[in-house]
Amino acid sequence: MMYVQVIAGFMLLLGGAEVLVRGAIALAKRLEISPLIIGMTVVALGTSAPELVVSLDAALSGSPGIALGNVVGSNIANLLLILGAVGMVMPIVAKADGLWRDGLILLGGSLLFAALCWSGMVGLWSGMLLLAVFAAFLSHSYWRETRNGGGAEMGVQEVVEIRGVPASVTAAWLVLAAGLAGVVYGADLLVMGGVAVAKAAGVSEEVIGLTLIAFGTSLPELAASVVAAWRGHADIALGNIVGSNLFNMLMIVGVVAVVTPLRVPVQIMAFDLWVMLAATVLFLPFLVGGLRFGRLAAGVFLAAYAAYIAVQAYGVQEVLAAVG
Repeated sequence: MMYVQVIAGFMLLLGGAEVLVRGAIALAKRLEISPLIIGMTVVALGTSAPELVVSLDAALSGSPGIALGNVVGSNIANLLLILGAVGMVMPIVAKADGLWRDGLILLGGSLLFAALCWSGMVGLWSGMLLLAVFAAFLSHSYWRETRNGGGAEMGVQEVVEIRGVPASVTAAWLVLAAGLAGVVYGADLLVMGGVAVAKAAGVSEEVIGLTLIAFGTSLPELAASVVAAWRGHADIALGNIVGSNLFNMLMIVGVVAVVTPLRVPVQIMAFDLWVMLAATVLFLPFLVGGLRFGRLAAGVFLAAYAAYIAVQAYGVQEVLAAVG
């Protein structure tokens, strides 16, 4: 039954997020909001909805390990798994004027998030700080995209390519409500199933959050990035990864921490945050240095993700004890 809950939760969560985005885009268009703003807010928030609702549901259910594990694990999956998969499909070279600011913002956001987690508790004031930084990042991104025709054009095209948007306001509201219900109910099923799997397997909740749930909630980013690479826009994946990781750390954890304090599991402080920071540092030369991310580098990143999952399966404490 617990595996049925996990599978059904994933299906409802991911399907609901897709429907939610379509309904929200239809309403935004009816309100005559520009495609650029829709792309930067509605679409971005929609693809992050699975992580947000799962983490919030887990925290309110008394499972902070799943809540934080989902965020940290999703960031690791974005950097190692998704970037590796995209590099296998199409080699990536960041544009010269490209993403060095994004790289610095990502590094700074990652260090801030890690520092708050290492305090052992992410509470109300920490959550408000994360949300303030996120608001500043979003404002800066909007200002930059409106001044950069290419970036704005990319965001507009992302909205234009989304099909199946409801034509009427009533239909848009119905689709939006259906998508929201799917996301919420799917998240609840997924968290319940994840907790049951953790108990049955004899592992901690954070391990399930870092692996199974994080992988599942990262599927929208994986699909979108691979499709973009297949269409010859592999460089877009770099921006998607930066935006998704910042959304996860700043917006999702910020919202959850404001609603309810998050106790940080010892394993995440001692191991997984370091892995996330190391993956971020490995990512930076390809993001800001203009290095070519080819199939060899992609293979290394995929192998690193496989090794990370293997360590989680074997037991982090056992591996650390053996190494130490």
